[in-house]
Amino acid sequence: MTSLSKSPSPIPPNGDPFRSLWRPLLAGSFVMAMVFVFLKLGSEVVEGETQGFDQHILRFAQALREQYPILSDMMRDITGLGSVSVLTLFTVITVVYLALFSSRRMAALVAVAMISGTLLVSVFKAFFGRTRPDLTFAELAASGLSFPSGHASMSAIAYLTVGALIAATHKRTGERFYILLIAGFITLLVGLSRIALGVHWATDVIGGWAFGSAWAVLWLQLAKTFVKR
Repeated sequence: MTSLSKSPSPIPPNGDPFRSLWRPLLAGSFVMAMVFVFLKLGSEVVEGETQGFDQHILRFAQALREQYPILSDMMRDITGLGSVSVLTLFTVITVVYLALFSSRRMAALVAVAMISGTLLVSVFKAFFGRTRPDLTFAELAASGLSFPSGHASMSAIAYLTVGALIAATHKRTGERFYILLIAGFITLLVGLSRIALGVHWATDVIGGWAFGSAWAVLWLQLAKTFVKR
């Protein structure tokens, strides 16, 4: 006689029935924390409360460049990894690969994440209206407003998003950790290069990291949901 009772819901392979809940909760908590950091930092920038800290870091970076001239050349090379041309090429290559060989939905989400992130950075810059450091402290001239740093923001979105997508294709925890570590390290270096070259205040870069990482995690969660569907 066939039993009419339903079989119990399968438990995830790791034996944790709450796995599908705590991961989104952690991601959501991280996004909220980074948004808080960004907004708090932005309000302090507008009120001028970060000026002392920023001036100290700016002068320290200038002193380092004068003491170690090779540092300027290194930072110029590294900062190129966060330039509009490099990130655009990187995004196009990623989106085309995903569209051809993986998931068109994922490709579309990566493209939208980058485009919307770029637009938001422009909106934030116009809203906060912060000017860049004086050229006497900078290694090179940079145009546009300052907060948040576009290089820091967009490199975080691009490299963290693609790093997470690559890491998701590997099963070993060590491999995943290494890939995410490299993505985070590149993002860190790009931001530090902007400070070292004197083209951004330190808080511009911190704000860019906060916004970019929050935006990347948010879109990765959206991608996970839509691709499953």
